Amino acid sequence: MLNTFFQGIFDSSITSVIPVGQFLLCIAVSLVLGIILACAYSYKTRHNGSFVRTLAILPAVVCVVIMMVNGNVGAGVAVAGAFSLVRFRSVPGSAKDIGAIFIAMGTGLITGMGYLGYAAVFTAVLSLIMVAYVHMNLWDRHQISEKQLIITIPEDLDYTQVFDDLMAKYTEKNDLVKVKTTNMGSLFKLTYDVKLKDPSKEKEFIDELRCRNGNLEIMMTNQEIGSQLL
Repeated sequence: MLNTFFQGIFDSSITSVIPVGQFLLCIAVSLVLGIILACAYSYKTRHNGSFVRTLAILPAVVCVVIMMVNGNVGAGVAVAGAFSLVRFRSVPGSAKDIGAIFIAMGTGLITGMGYLGYAAVFTAVLSLIMVAYVHMNLWDRHQISEKQLIITIPEDLDYTQVFDDLMAKYTEKNDLVKVKTTNMGSLFKLTYDVKLKDPSKEKEFIDELRCRNGNLEIMMTNQEIGSQLL
């Protein structure tokens, strides 16, 4: 009676029906692996709670999709991929978010195909690698002194050379990447990509810039990375 209840109305004699026990086991394993992946993703990094919770259940969703397409892996991946990309229609995803999405999809795909052991190994290895990269700060240290500097100056100030001496004193390299007029043309906003010689002297650098630009607005931010791929 129970197996009959879970049969599809379009099933035929040649269609294999997944037993209820195996179905629940695959979902349970997917949820556990999703929680492990979510913990690894959020390890020592700023994160969005709703995204982490979604990431924890995504492997189970993909798992169910794969099981329901009755072994048609191509159709299952297409449907699961469409589901996973819905989030990025309204909120841009970082490289780490996209990577975690693909790992979760891979976990759900493996469990949906019934390879629970492989899914556990896959999740464990990828989670350990993510945690190790964060713990060791790989590929982050060289970006500490790289900043984006935005300086507002009055229109009568010649921006081509006015800050050359300060740039030479405090920066290892500097590039004027954008010039923009503002306030009805009475002010200029200059955008520089700079690499500081000594990050500890950032405030001293800004103080001298303030004396040069008439104490108008100055903003120093982390330099944006051009590539968003892993």
